[in-house]
Order: sequence, then structure tokens, then C-alpha cells
Amino acid sequence: MSTPRPFGRALCAMITPFTADGGLDLDAARRLAAHLVAEGCDGLVLSGTTGESPTTTDAEKTALVRAVREAVGNHVHVLAGVGTASTRHTLELARQAEQAGANGLLVVSPYYSRPPQDAVEAHFRTVADSTELPVMLYDIPGRTGVRIGTESLLRLAEHERIVAVKDCAYDLLASTKVIGRTSLAYYSGCEETNLPLYAVGGAGYVSTVANVAPAQMRAPLDAYDKGDVTEAARLNHLTLPLAELMMASGLPGTVTAKALLGNPVREPLRPASPDQIAALRTAHDDLVREQPGARGAVRQL
Repeated sequence: MSTPRPFGRALCAMITPFTADGGLDLDAARRLAAHLVAEGCDGLVLSGTTGESPTTTDAEKTALVRAVREAVGNHVHVLAGVGTASTRHTLELARQAEQAGANGLLVVSPYYSRPPQDAVEAHFRTVADSTELPVMLYDIPGRTGVRIGTESLLRLAEHERIVAVKDCAYDLLASTKVIGRTSLAYYSGCEETNLPLYAVGGAGYVSTVANVAPAQMRAPLDAYDKGDVTEAARLNHLTLPLAELMMASGLPGTVTAKALLGNPVREPLRPASPDQIAALRTAHDDLVREQPGARGAVRQL
């Protein structure tokens, strides 16, 4: 069984750069996008969790898609996060993203109202019917309060434009079942599952850590594809200290990624402390040093 990869393998959940006074920094977004692609990212996912979508306006989201598309050209996958708690609002964002140049949509489960599964399915189908763009479903119940059930995923896979899942459900058994029974491309949304999910037929990952270590996050998958499972496991192990510090230290990944990139966050998020930044830099430098041939300095915005 060949693994479908409609958006490539190595995707970055890109931050949304801001200026010192809190405005959208499109020049920095262009520079970062071009850098990430040059470092091996097959695609960029904008306005997701890492992209601070709850605190950016609709106009900012659209401008970001347009700027990134201009920076990377047409050969790179650019997915726009358009999911909201409202189906109507999500439809508006989906159409705007398509017009701005996105070639895929990331659609999270409707949050807060916690709709039942039939309503969740209807939401996704309605969005998929609203444009010609392929859709990546975003299953992250820890944030939304709503799981996309296994049976729901099996049914949603029948829609011609629902082609992928960003998997943050921490349920490898359920994910493996869906991978085996559908053509949905499964992308790990949690760094610690990148290689395990890939090994059972996943398509790749959508990574926050890739903002600061794109080549290092891709390396384990490259080794695995070459048939060197031992090397893939070794390289994956090397990424864990930085990934743990960025994603499981009590700070949101957006905060830790922006701490390394030297970029501000929007409230209610708050910046990392000097001690936290120092620890992150040490972990990043250690990872780079342990991977010979990888690029060194993190991209400062």
C-alpha cells in the first residue's frame, strides 16, 4: 500500500510574525517562509495554533496567505488554517484563502459548542463543498473539546476533497485503523509521534519545531525512506530534547518558537523569560551540533 502525500512529507506549522508594536509583519513572514522552504519544508501551514489564529483578523489571515504565496512561488504547498467555532465564518475564511492563493485548507473541529459527531461531520462536508481546495482535517481534542471519531473519519474519507488529517489526538491505534482502511494522508501534529506515525503509514508531519529546526525535523524521515531504520531512530532521538522543551515545558509552542526566532507574541500569550530563552537556545544548539551537516543558526526575524 503506497502512502498518499497530497501536501508532501515535511510541513511547518509556521508562526505569524509581528512587529514590535504588535502589527502583522509581512516582510518577516516572506523571509521566514523562503528560509523554511530552502531548509527542506515541502509545505507551510498558516494560521493554525502556532500561527496564533485566535488573535489575528480575517484580513490579516488573507494577507498572510498572499504574502507567503508570493515568497515561495507555486511549487510549495501553502495551507491556510480556516477553522473556527462557526461554520459560516469558516466558509468565509475558506473562500478568502482560496482567492489569496492557498492550495489547501486546514479545518479544525468546531470548538467550545462541542457539537455531536453528526454535526461535526456536516461541518467538515460543508466546508469541503465550499471551494475547490483539498482539506486537511485537524483533530486536536485537547484544544477543541471535540474528537473526530473513527467512524466519522471513515465516512469523511469518502469526500473527494477531504484528503488528509493533522493528527493531535494521541491515539495511535485509532489512527492506524483509519490509515489502513482509507486513503486519508495522516500528518503527525505532535513531534513525538512524527516517526512512529510515519512507520505505520503516515504521510509526514506538521511541525511547530520546524520553525527553528526544519532540516533536523526532516532528517529522521529521510533516513527512514532510505531504509535505515536504526539511523532514523537515532536522529529522531536527537530531536526530542528540543521538542520536549518547546512543546511540553508548560509554554505554548508559539511562545517557544518565537522566543528562538526573536519575535513577539500577541496577548493573551506572554513572551518566554530570559532563563527560558537561554535553555531553548542551548537545546537548539545541542541539536545542531549533534547533526553533522545540518544548518546551524536559527533564523532571526
